[in-house]
Amino acid sequence: MLKVVAFGGGRGLSTSLRALTGLGVDLTAVVTVADDGGSTGDIRATRPVLPPGDLRKALVATADPSKSETARVFSHRFGGDDFLTGHPVGNVVLTGLLELHPNPVDALEFAASLLASHARVLPMSATPLDIEADLAEGPGTRTIVGQHNVAIADGSVKNVRLLPVDATACPETLAAVADADWHVFGPGSWYTSVIPHLLLPDLREAIGASKARRVVVLNLSEEKETDGLTLAGHVDTLRRYAEGVRFHYVVSGDTRTLADPESLNSAAQSLEAELVAADLAADGVTHDVAALAAVLGNLLVEDGG
Repeated sequence: MLKVVAFGGGRGLSTSLRALTGLGVDLTAVVTVADDGGSTGDIRATRPVLPPGDLRKALVATADPSKSETARVFSHRFGGDDFLTGHPVGNVVLTGLLELHPNPVDALEFAASLLASHARVLPMSATPLDIEADLAEGPGTRTIVGQHNVAIADGSVKNVRLLPVDATACPETLAAVADADWHVFGPGSWYTSVIPHLLLPDLREAIGASKARRVVVLNLSEEKETDGLTLAGHVDTLRRYAEGVRFHYVVSGDTRTLADPESLNSAAQSLEAELVAADLAADGVTHDVAALAAVLGNLLVEDGG
């Protein structure tokens, strides 16, 4: 059975996980731990645990259909107008599990058992992280901190970093990366969900040292943090942070918006990667899970490395 590690966070990772769970692979999700918005941000402000939101989404995305009611409960957000308002039940449950288990991997394995998840969900680091970014502003730059702030900021992102600077990857994550046959990056918020995995030195080195084949799935639409960045620009930005990491395929998901295929193909070649173009758009914004599964399935089966 092929071993696949999918990297990301939030909705983008959930999409790739839903596509991969139907392919009969040994699947591991490696999730960013820098989210600080909404319910997760409120929890991070008062409790020293890993941000639960993106971890919860990965668990729910890989839940067995027989546990659909449990998954629905995990996703349910409290209504009303009190301290629980807006918090998903799963975030509260995960916070409790993270407090009970010194090793967050144990907490996630327990949560995965509740959902009979079809993937192992791992954090990229056992340390809660923050994203720091330099934004172009007039003739100079300004620095902002926080995943949410980066995601909504005006101005183009010039550089991103992780805090604390001495953070390291989870040992279990490094082991899964080294043992994988395939690494799948994206889709997802480029600077805050995809690239962060390349910002931890030991994780980037493990990715580069692995014999796994690597594929990156591009987004279908611009987000605030990548406003004005072309598809080729997305690939060039990835390459800038991927020192020592070779990619094999770049998947562009919407042939209708492939306005400049030559630039995108050139950018893919700069990663030593082959461009794969397919119509994967469900609604112009999100990927069609079945179509993405078909493309990834063809790559994984036809190119076993």
